[in-house]
Amino acid sequence: MKTIQPLIIILLGPPGVGKGSQAVKIHKSRHLPHISTGDILRANIKEKTPLGLQTQSIIEKGELVSDEIINKMVLERISEQDCKKGFILDGYPRTLAQAHVLEKALDPQAMIKVIMYSAKNETIVKRISGRLTCKHCGQVFHSTLNPPKKLNICDNCSHELMQRKDDQAEIVLERLKIYQKEIDPLVQFYHQKGLLQSISCEGSIDETFTQANLYLNS
Repeated sequence: MKTIQPLIIILLGPPGVGKGSQAVKIHKSRHLPHISTGDILRANIKEKTPLGLQTQSIIEKGELVSDEIINKMVLERISEQDCKKGFILDGYPRTLAQAHVLEKALDPQAMIKVIMYSAKNETIVKRISGRLTCKHCGQVFHSTLNPPKKLNICDNCSHELMQRKDDQAEIVLERLKIYQKEIDPLVQFYHQKGLLQSISCEGSIDETFTQANLYLNS
């Protein structure tokens, strides 16, 4: 019987660059689980789990959650049955230490594709600071790019929309500084392995996806 070679797609890029939107499009085209550390953490915060309580104050300050917490969460998720054929990692690994932990956990026969999404800081701040999140269902809108039908009211559940504390411009800039400092060694790590493809997100979502798809098919 022919062994299935798992396809591991790693999406890197600063907060607000559009990794999530791209991950959804790749998920729909490749039918692989989309694993977002941000989504998992936010779910834990909403449900007030021990992990959620531990990380809430850290995220609100614009700081990064520890490698230990993130590693444990991700490794548990990728060990599940639906990840046997591969998966999409959205925003993980974020540090070189996380990359080493992931590398040890992956199937040696896995095909690994790494995409580094990029955009100007001004573009990212504009995108993030305009985001509006529903307090009830978590749906995300944007004040100019994807506004709700009614001002500050969620289209899905009619609850109030809010701007998260970590989406405020000054905190976004601090998050970008932290991210850039920690991502440089990681980019070099995957570049040296010949696995990294850089893609600009200054264009439309579809334009960015087309570039990514060309790389994934190569």
